[in-house]
Amino acid sequence: MSEAKNTSFEECLQKLIVSLEASLYEEATTQLANLHSAEIARLLEAIPPKDRAQLWLNIDTGTQGDILKDLSEEVRTQLLSKMEVDSIVEATESLDMDDLADIVPNLPESALHNLLLTLDHKHRNHLKRVLSYPEDSAGGLMNIDIITVRDDVTVRTVIRYLRLLKEMPIDTDQVFVVDRAYKYLGSIHISTLLTNEAEQNIAPLINKNFHPIVADMPEHEVANLFERRDLISAPVVDKNNQLIGRITIDDVVDVIRDQAEHSVMSMAGLSEEEDVFAPVLQSSKRRSIWLGVNLVTVFVAVFFISLFEATLQEKIALAILMPVVASMGGIAGTQTLILVTRGIATGRITTSNLKVLMNKEVAIGVLNGIVWSLVISAATYIWFADLMLSLVIALAIIVNLIFAAFSGAFLPLLLIRFKIDPALAGGVILTTITDVIGFVAFLGLATLVL
Repeated sequence: MSEAKNTSFEECLQKLIVSLEASLYEEATTQLANLHSAEIARLLEAIPPKDRAQLWLNIDTGTQGDILKDLSEEVRTQLLSKMEVDSIVEATESLDMDDLADIVPNLPESALHNLLLTLDHKHRNHLKRVLSYPEDSAGGLMNIDIITVRDDVTVRTVIRYLRLLKEMPIDTDQVFVVDRAYKYLGSIHISTLLTNEAEQNIAPLINKNFHPIVADMPEHEVANLFERRDLISAPVVDKNNQLIGRITIDDVVDVIRDQAEHSVMSMAGLSEEEDVFAPVLQSSKRRSIWLGVNLVTVFVAVFFISLFEATLQEKIALAILMPVVASMGGIAGTQTLILVTRGIATGRITTSNLKVLMNKEVAIGVLNGIVWSLVISAATYIWFADLMLSLVIALAIIVNLIFAAFSGAFLPLLLIRFKIDPALAGGVILTTITDVIGFVAFLGLATLVL
């Protein structure tokens, strides 16, 4: 095993940057020679565009195709724009149909035309079939490298057939059984074939308990299915139950990773496909949109504060303590929001069990509200020696934490109903709700009592 394979990503990146800063591009290319394509893709995403483009042109064309499929969409598009049409065709023509389908939307039209000409009729039809399904569906995720057999043959026949293939598709743990019309009948694990008599007919060995994945199933449901059943591969059928492909665990791992990145990045109003080293103006434009949205929500909160201007002028301590109420509600609401958003994504939370969940979250809000209102009111009394002020902030904390819990549980489902991603918009809306409720509760009670 080479030294490069035993070196951590950080060490590889440091060595690469040193070479690039010295304009030693050949040396930098040599450092990538023994790395896996996915590792090279990760390194390319971690360096500035100028060095990335120069280094990319030095990488062997035969390796570029495997690297392209592991790159984020934005970086992939950048690098493809630096390549000649012939080089793009040479780099991508050996890719599997599912990997090629991921890259096709980023290809220049001239390169796509030439690439299609290199495919035979069978593979061209397979590519069109994969592209006919949405990218975030089982059909867009599947690959067409499958092994099929009929149900009227023996174990010996199937094993002989597998030997004639010489090579099986990656992650092949089962063969799929179809009839003459290519209708899916079931599957047989390779281990089952190896542990049964050669003359045994395969019909009794067929596993018919697993229902195949329908091509239009959303990819997050596919990921949940693989997670629940510990699958390595699964068959994909069309609406007529005809076998059209399979999904393997490596594709599902990519889905799970993308979902995690999407959740984290969306909470900041960013895209998981965004290039870390994208140009300043481009990145600034993207982020300005959500900064603008946030500004609008801030002014909503400021408007409600202005309604109590006279109360604030009379008691300056209210202005000092206002952030405490809003912050406590924001944190409590965000905890519930993340919990529910994740639960919806994994299928654990639906409209059927939402009522039970909301009751639980409100109860947590009440309990936390009582506990922390006592702590905060005690601290307020020690600081300002004002019993009524301590009572007001205690009541405001309880009210805000209850509303925060309710909003955090209900908001994601409401946003989904309006076809809005809760991971993207939930945090901004929730913060506005908790700020407004917190300020109105605190200042409103202060106006009445003080």
